[in-house]
Amino acid sequence: MNVRRRLISATAVTAATALGLGALSACSSDSAATGNTDKFDVVASFYPMAFLAEQIGGDHANVTSLTEPGQEPHDLEISTKQRAQLEEADAALYLKGLQPAVDEAVSQTGIKTKIDAAGLTTLEDHGGTEHAHEGEEGHAEEEEHARDPHIWLDPVKYAEVAEGVGKAFEKADPDHAADYKKNTAALVEKLNGLNGEFENGLKDTKTKVFFTNHAAFGYLAERYGLTQEAISGLDPESEPSAARVRELQQEAKADGVTTVFYETLVSDKTAKTLAKDAKLKTDVLDPLEGITDKSRGDDYFQVMEANLKALQAALGAK
Repeated sequence: MNVRRRLISATAVTAATALGLGALSACSSDSAATGNTDKFDVVASFYPMAFLAEQIGGDHANVTSLTEPGQEPHDLEISTKQRAQLEEADAALYLKGLQPAVDEAVSQTGIKTKIDAAGLTTLEDHGGTEHAHEGEEGHAEEEEHARDPHIWLDPVKYAEVAEGVGKAFEKADPDHAADYKKNTAALVEKLNGLNGEFENGLKDTKTKVFFTNHAAFGYLAERYGLTQEAISGLDPESEPSAARVRELQQEAKADGVTTVFYETLVSDKTAKTLAKDAKLKTDVLDPLEGITDKSRGDDYFQVMEANLKALQAALGAK
């Protein structure tokens, strides 16, 4: 969750900023990276929001993302160029609570249509396990940031958000409302199908527990009757303590855990350290915060399919 990442040292944030803020990405489309085009200009905060905007907007939308491919979205800082981009856009699509810099920038702009995905579904608190290993420093911000923003990893919640985004597009650009409605319906149907695949694929497994580097999969776990155990402390790239390793080793034996999952956008050092000590395998479970050449697929659906296969293998699906 964003709590831990906000507390990473200023040096790390500065480094991330230096690496990633040269220019805006146009997501997977070939649209221009500047606003004020003859299309419906949408600025999205990061990949899951950009994907929704592209799928629903179709040919009528020019979608750009504030977070570049490969950039860790939690640490994003907004450049002057990006603030100007927001001012020129017809709509901003973001997820309040995930990227504080985006929340602040959107609130300060005069953009007419501000779509907060967090307000289109119900957010819950899945941070208990993660906060329990952060100590007092992490606990200080627990109440303020308790709600888990990773709603896109639950196809049902993502579909709810899609429906809300579709209605917002229809209202903001009524000339193309019929197409937005049609595109939204098609996307929701596809997400419902994905949900069915996960339900069927994970209903009969040897274990229900999986270990992750980053506590991003709370909604997914809850939806399909699984239990997520996150291993990192304040810094997602930190090694787990000896006590935490022993605790997870015991849990792995008790619950038949076979695999420690790591991500594509952060170091795999933590997961591999734990796996070595606990004699477990490692694999990728992608939180889909961005698509890169390391991703197991070119878009949301392909990567979610890969996540399902990885979970089936790790949990011993029958």
